[in-house]
Amino acid sequence: MRVETLRRYPVKSMLGEEVDESPVTERGLAGDRARAVLDVATGKIASAKNPRLWRALLTVEGARVPDDATLSELLGREVRVIDVPPEGAELERSVPERVLAEGIEAEVPHTITTIGAGSPEGTFFDFAPLHLITTSTVERIGALGPRGHVEALRYRPNLVIATEPDGFVENDWAGRELHVGADVVLHVIVASPRCAVPTLAHGELERDTDALRTVARHNRVPVFDMGPQACAGVYARVLRPGVIRKGDEVRLA
Repeated sequence: MRVETLRRYPVKSMLGEEVDESPVTERGLAGDRARAVLDVATGKIASAKNPRLWRALLTVEGARVPDDATLSELLGREVRVIDVPPEGAELERSVPERVLAEGIEAEVPHTITTIGAGSPEGTFFDFAPLHLITTSTVERIGALGPRGHVEALRYRPNLVIATEPDGFVENDWAGRELHVGADVVLHVIVASPRCAVPTLAHGELERDTDALRTVARHNRVPVFDMGPQACAGVYARVLRPGVIRKGDEVRLA
């Protein structure tokens, strides 16, 4: 196995950027989710997991963020870009199945999530500081879907890991260690439950509801006490920091 792609997302829910290498610490890749958008009216963190309100974030380059006034006009709500999360910061996660059934304009039920449960304090990660997905999983989702392919970046991974076996191979990685390159050691925590985000337009990529429908039909994995969830990829935390480079060997302990 090897690192095929390395990506960071400077502002939460905005478009990311591919890098050739990056330092990685317990807070994830350098510069990843360093900032986020705050909804001034509610005090919650803006997330495309609630596509009715925030899907336009996925039209903005995270490396070139407009000023707050311009961003507020784009989003239709007063927002501020912040670099320190408020205490107990929360976001809204629309029920993915309801988004699929009723569309991105519908006001559907949502859950409230406290960000960063599996991350160091003061970070903007949904859960853990790293998200990984394999080429095997991306290829399987694509093969099972009507288009015959799907784009890995729809799932917003930090690392795309090139793998040879067929299928959702990282389903079996939870609880195990990954050694990346010469120094970095990761602990895989759990499979990644998918929200509505993979279905949304990402920059020039058009909307694709099958990016979630296919996963929901073919890869439901138990996640903590939530029962089987539609999953693609895994969450991980950093046991030993270092530098990750594109092309690095990845070894499963």
